[in-house]
This record gives sequence, structure tokens and C-alpha cells, in this order.
Amino acid sequence: MHSILVIGAGKIGSTIADMLQETGDFTVTVADMSAQALEAVAHDGIGTVQLDFSDAVALQAALKGHYAVLSAAPYHLTGNIAQAARVAGVNYFDLTEDVATTRMVKELAEGANTAFVPQCGLAPGFISIVAHDIARRFDSLDTVRLRVGALPQFPSNALSYNLTWSTDGVINEYIERCEAIVDGSLREVPAMEELEEFSLDGTRYEAFNTSGGLGTLCETLEGQVRNLNYKTIRYPGHCALMRVLLNDLQLRRRREVLKDILENAVPATMQDMVIVFVTVTGQRDGRHVQETFARNIYGQDVAGRARTAIQVTTAAGICAMLDLLIQGQIPQTGFRRQEEVPLDLFLANRFGRVYAGERIRHAAPLEAVA
Repeated sequence: MHSILVIGAGKIGSTIADMLQETGDFTVTVADMSAQALEAVAHDGIGTVQLDFSDAVALQAALKGHYAVLSAAPYHLTGNIAQAARVAGVNYFDLTEDVATTRMVKELAEGANTAFVPQCGLAPGFISIVAHDIARRFDSLDTVRLRVGALPQFPSNALSYNLTWSTDGVINEYIERCEAIVDGSLREVPAMEELEEFSLDGTRYEAFNTSGGLGTLCETLEGQVRNLNYKTIRYPGHCALMRVLLNDLQLRRRREVLKDILENAVPATMQDMVIVFVTVTGQRDGRHVQETFARNIYGQDVAGRARTAIQVTTAAGICAMLDLLIQGQIPQTGFRRQEEVPLDLFLANRFGRVYAGERIRHAAPLEAVA
């Protein structure tokens, strides 16, 4: 049994805890600042601890004795958890899309005797595994396009959007600058720009730059690809309305006001879907060819509780990476990139099967690697 501490008892953290606990292979404890949130996750043997994430001493004490800490905390608290993991000598996983935080994690991982595995969700996370797996089958690369969206199945408001994920995370990726490779050079490009439209299975979508979705892929493929970019998928019209809020009303400077507006005006939904759409073009056997990976993923029950597609895909990503570390399928120390993992290996994992369009099935208990 591996002892796991999950930081954050929200939508994603609670899904991670249920996924792990349901296997019977883990002892799971969830930490959060909110007693009310912890009460909601305290079932089926899941332990809880009330914890102030800004208290470094308390955080380090909470981590001691655990095999790994999985952070599902807001992006601005993730750095504190990574620092505590280094001091406590605990394997570290997170879901952050924040570029600055990931750079900090990389620095903390230098010389560590444990693994630091950031950006383990959907995007960043699984999307980089897909893109790198396709890219390595080319003799030379021209363009790699990554597109991901968590969308309502039945849009019914002007934004054509419902809240299914962290509001702070959405705002952050709509505001912060984005990494990309343009004409062979690594650059930063503005969020909410380079709007495009495309059709998938007969439905029209739009996509635009957002921050953090590429993870470390730019660094990995720099010098190998002419163009590499990541965009978030939405229904047509969403980008224009968000630009009004962010730019014309200048709410990019007042994030708390924007968060309050979105959380009180945009309804949540359990009826969502996740779209993963990756296209790679380049040279193979002397020909200019294109290869595409496209998948729609829907919600499912986890431990008898209905979970949205974004909850399931995000939680499955971080749980799969934990599983692969335990199995010895990824190196046991230092900074680990998502794209280091072969796609077939990820999809064969009991948690990774979510991305293969399968429901989670639990195999025999895992054996730790000595």
C-alpha cells in the first residue's frame, strides 16, 4: 500500500482521491483549508487533514511519511507544495498550467532523490504525450498543432460555456502569455489571439492561444520543428465576448472581479465533453504527410459518483503518472516531462484507459519497484 497525500478537496482533488481509493492499492489522505470541503471527501476510508497551504512548516510536516503528494491546489499555491515536497523527500506531482511555477519545480528537482512530475493533467499533460508520440514517427517535422477543449455538450448562453473546472485556472490561461515555436524560434505570443475555426464531426469550433497547455514540449522539440502551438477549443463567439471582458472592460487587471462575475453568472454543468485534437505534419519516407489524433471523452462514474469529463481526464492523468512511477516505467528521480512517456504505455495503464475511451477498470494490485 502506498500512502498518498492529495492537496485540495475540490472537484479535481476529490476525483483523484476517489480514483485512487477505489483501487484498494493506496492509503489516501486529502488535505484542504476548508473543513466543509474535507467533510465531503471523508468517505470509504479516505483520511482528511485541515491544512493551511501557506504554512511551510505545517505543510512539510503533513507530507512526511507519504510516498507521494499530488497537488490539485490552485496554481498560485503549487510552488509552496513543491518546495515542501523537496524538503520532506516526497515524490511530487501537480496539474499546474502555470509556466513560472513549472520552472520553479524544475529548479527544485535538481539533485533530488525523488521524482518531480508536474503538469500531469489534460493540457498540459496528456496532450504532450500524444503530440510527442506522433512527432517521433516523422523523419523531420514541419508543424505540430495541439488543440484541447472542455466544453458543455449543450451550450445555452451567450458565452457558449459552462464552468466545469477551476475558474482561477481558466482566467490565468486566458491572460498569461503563451509559449510557441514560430518559424523555428521559441517565442512568447499573447493569449486570446490567432483565432481560428475548424469543423470536427460536423460541429464548428473556434480555437485561440491560451497559456500553459504545451507544458515542456516547446523545450523538448525546439530545433526540431518549424511551428508548434497550443490553442483552447471553444464554440464560435466565445473568444470575442471574453475579449470584451478582459480588454474593453479591463478585467484582466481585476481577476477577482472577473472570477466573481463568472462564478455567479455562468452556470456549472455535469454534461460536458473533452475534445483532444492533435495534428502533426512533416516528412516521412520522402513524402510530406499529416497524422492526426482526435478524440471526444465524456464523464463517467468514479466510486459510484458522477464525474464530469474534465474531472475524469484530469484526475486520470495524474493517477496514471503516479502508477507509472510506482511500476518503474518512468525514472524515479529528478524532473520528469510528460512527453517522456510513450502513448501506448499511458493508454495501457488502468487510469490512462480513460483516454482510450474506456471506463476505468482496476487490475490486480501493483507491485512497487525496489
